[in-house]
Amino acid sequence: MSLVDKYGGKPVKAVIEHVRDGSTVKALLLPDYYHITLAISGIRCPGFKQDGAEPFADQAKYFVESRLLQRDVEVILESANNTQFVGSILHPKGNIAEALLNEGFARCVDWSMNHVKNDKHKLYLAEKAAKDKRLHLWKDYVPAKPSEELTGTVVEIASADAIIVRMANGETKKVFLSSIRPPPREKRPLGEDGKPPARAKDFRPLYDIPWMFEAREFLRKKLIGKPVKVVVDYVQPARDNYPEKTCCTVTVGKVNIAEAMVSKGFATVVRYRQNDDQRSSLYNDLLVAESKAEKSGNGLHAKKDVPLQRIRDVSTDPAAAKSHLQSLKRAREMKAVVEFVTSGSRLKLFVPKEYCLITFLLAGVKCPRAARITPGTGGMEAEPYGEEALAFTRKFCFQKDVDVQVENMESKGSGFIGWLFIDGVNLSVALVEEGLAEVSNFIEQGEHLKALKAAEERAKAKKAGIWKDRVEVEVEPEEKREEERAPAERKIDYQEVVVSEVTDELHVYTQKVDQKAALESLLSRLRQEIDANPPLAGAYTPKKGDLAIAKFTEDDEWYRVKVEKVAGTNVSVFYIDYGNREVITSTKVAAMPAGFAGEKPFATENTLAIVALPKDEDDKKAAIQAFREDTITGKPLLLNIEYRTAGVPAITLVDPTSKEDIVKALVADGFLICTQGRDRKLKDLREEYRKAEKEARDNHRNIWQYGDITDDDAKEFGVGR
Repeated sequence: MSLVDKYGGKPVKAVIEHVRDGSTVKALLLPDYYHITLAISGIRCPGFKQDGAEPFADQAKYFVESRLLQRDVEVILESANNTQFVGSILHPKGNIAEALLNEGFARCVDWSMNHVKNDKHKLYLAEKAAKDKRLHLWKDYVPAKPSEELTGTVVEIASADAIIVRMANGETKKVFLSSIRPPPREKRPLGEDGKPPARAKDFRPLYDIPWMFEAREFLRKKLIGKPVKVVVDYVQPARDNYPEKTCCTVTVGKVNIAEAMVSKGFATVVRYRQNDDQRSSLYNDLLVAESKAEKSGNGLHAKKDVPLQRIRDVSTDPAAAKSHLQSLKRAREMKAVVEFVTSGSRLKLFVPKEYCLITFLLAGVKCPRAARITPGTGGMEAEPYGEEALAFTRKFCFQKDVDVQVENMESKGSGFIGWLFIDGVNLSVALVEEGLAEVSNFIEQGEHLKALKAAEERAKAKKAGIWKDRVEVEVEPEEKREEERAPAERKIDYQEVVVSEVTDELHVYTQKVDQKAALESLLSRLRQEIDANPPLAGAYTPKKGDLAIAKFTEDDEWYRVKVEKVAGTNVSVFYIDYGNREVITSTKVAAMPAGFAGEKPFATENTLAIVALPKDEDDKKAAIQAFREDTITGKPLLLNIEYRTAGVPAITLVDPTSKEDIVKALVADGFLICTQGRDRKLKDLREEYRKAEKEARDNHRNIWQYGDITDDDAKEFGVGR
């Protein structure tokens, strides 16, 4: 058993028999009479070398001799190496290390400071006092002057040791807190190959590194939105794929944030070589704070189990998000933290009450989309004022404490829909007021509708944001004239058709059943002609507007097409007998054989009467998918032309077996919207559709699950008949 273990860090009586230099002595331990060489922990005094003594070595040695030589003292053994012990010497009048530092006869040294058991901070304070007085070793000491001083407002906590500050000129700057390290990742045992195992794909540093979340929250609550003073201490050059870092001392009021972090145990102090001046201008204060944190067992220095943040991320998991819906709705108003802003109206929140991360969509408004990167496509461009809306929302609430009220969820997705407030201000209303959002068509009557409408009117009056160049669209004169020419009674003249294609705009292509044989005959003759006279590859150069033939990708058969666009070797074609489109290579397009261009296309383009698609993109997709499932079946349907718009028939479709109006059924299921109109001949039909729509609203089906729609909204979708 070593003497360090034997005495267990307890004071041992001793007599100092020899002083080699100010920080090294020989002592006799009592009562067992052990002779040891002892280096005083935490400090180093000038020494004696073969070529002479270092400055102040004699004075430091005399200072110790005059106080300790042949005196009874107490020694605390703290460590040992091959040649000597490391420990503290306690005189009745105090710690000799502290006295040496106070007089400027010693420096603090990090390697042995780690062994000091008690009152480490007093040693740092003693050294600082000697520096300030320019005593002995510090007679030529010149404190490092900050290279730059800045002031600004903290707008983001980038990590547990970095913040982003907005300067007075509007520019932002990322700065790192000088001389501290954030909570480290836990060391993982090496695998059989000698390398640490790969981290899980869902590893989240903020939540999965012990004390990282607490450190970030400490900075967020202290700094976000607060004015700070930034003193640049040094610039750490780029290395090992890490960019250059501007390291600073940041103070809010009179509080050094790095010192506060260290004192809470949320960061540790970087140790430097003795002659390295690239450090915090208040480095000693950091060391003192760390010493106190160690003594108190704060944060990273705690002896108890490390806290783990078991925060569930339901922001991309619809099923998990749905399980939280009822509890979030019942809570009405909850505290939350804005962790990320995707667009002006879409955010990611941390909800402490549920201990989860959620996607949150602002209720009552439609916001322009910001630019975003999408894998494989290079990204999507921002809509007008989308970036401005994103910037406004970030400035308004990013990383701030907010209050939220959850009303409902997305029909498809994991987003919660509701209201967000900060200091009593409704973010939805604030966006509308700035002209960065418009009031949604789907907002139900409620306490916030009046405020939203009033804000929108003010924004329109100011021509703010999206209203700057917006022109209200009136009913086209041609439509008015066509309406006046329409007959007084509805005419029913059913045609038996099959639906061959439905576009993303809900245009419906149909083929008449009685023309099926003619189409099959045409295609048979066309393919016989191609077999007899195969087209030569590269002999035909397609041009926009040409009638040609093309090989359909799905079955590799030839069909009649119209060329719509040519881009290099890619050709966009429209299959005139079916209504579908695709992009193929030019080698799959050939000239139309003689005698086949004269027959009219077998597919007719139509729109649906009295109805329109919802505005929301997800709702549009759901409506189109439902319509396709009900109509593209190969079975005959009964088509009636109700009116024409710009020459295109607007139709209704009826199932001949069940006699069900397919379009009206989709309105009743909450997929489509009934439009406004004044055509007398469609009064009864429109009334049936409105009853179907009311049924969907009352039962909150699909697009109506978030609320009602006002009469004015029909203009947003186009006026029907």
